[in-house]
Amino acid sequence: MSTAKANLEILPRGVQVTLALGLVALLAFPFTGTDYYIQMLTRMMIMAIFAMSLDLLQGVTGLVSLGHAAYFGLAGYALAFLMPQGEPASLWWTLPAAVLASGLAALIIGFFVVRTHGIYFIMVTMAFAQMVFYLFFDNRALGGSDGLYINFKPDASVAGWVPFDLDSKRTMYFFTLGAMLAVYVFLRRLLWSPFGRALAGIRVNEHRMRAMGFGTFGYKLAAFTLAGSLAGLAGYLWGTQTGYINPELMGFQMSAHAIMMVILGGMGNFAGAIVGAFAFEYLLHVFKDLPQLGSVNLGKHWQLWMGLFIVLLVTFAPRGLLGLVERFGKGRKGGESPHE
Repeated sequence: MSTAKANLEILPRGVQVTLALGLVALLAFPFTGTDYYIQMLTRMMIMAIFAMSLDLLQGVTGLVSLGHAAYFGLAGYALAFLMPQGEPASLWWTLPAAVLASGLAALIIGFFVVRTHGIYFIMVTMAFAQMVFYLFFDNRALGGSDGLYINFKPDASVAGWVPFDLDSKRTMYFFTLGAMLAVYVFLRRLLWSPFGRALAGIRVNEHRMRAMGFGTFGYKLAAFTLAGSLAGLAGYLWGTQTGYINPELMGFQMSAHAIMMVILGGMGNFAGAIVGAFAFEYLLHVFKDLPQLGSVNLGKHWQLWMGLFIVLLVTFAPRGLLGLVERFGKGRKGGESPHE
């Protein structure tokens, strides 16, 4: 089996059809759903962008980061600091500024981090993220443990013309959907570009890539920086939607959630990251809403049920939910008689 097929980089026809139907459902949902569920799906799409940014590192390049949430939170803080107290700031400069801030942080941290390998890489990414976390958590000038409020949604007006208003929940939904699709298309094209194939080669055998003349340090640093920038895009959208940012969004738990999303959907194809993010957020609500059984509050122990679910999935479906869809499609095809 080729590496591309083993990592599900090539999406089977059944998976493509399933994803297309999901996209149609997302496009139609705001016209039928309530504001509460529109906001929930918007949050899921933001987390999908965050998961795709990590999948570039973990699924494509083979770099497992436990500190990826630092760049997610930094962009949210950048938006909070750039937003004046009395009026909204422009979307057209705060968005690139926030993404640039996260990308610059990823570039600086990555310069030191990508020199390490294996368990050392994992631990160093977590150490840098914890440093960033406590920088904001212990500093009242940066909001402290309480975080910061973002009083206004960014203003999308251009020379007095307002193409859309992010104060509208439906508009925010479609803006986030557009951002998610743009990131997905960009990363899929990147995956099959010479740069993307070099990253995949590094995942498979970095020593061989180096022997062939590839500067693996530069490739990994570029991937680390790009992943941090895209995580910043997700963090900016999170701050825009919620109007609030706090250090917990930079913490280890947030990074662990992103890892679980990537594993849940299936690594290395970006569609899996989207599916994993939607599934993880949905399961989160399901497990938190579990009823009390006798003296045991099942919903209070949602982490236990989520952990058990992930363990079972990794055991019986190591390629995630998209792998299950592919297996189901092959099973149905194999079960058809020649006369059907």
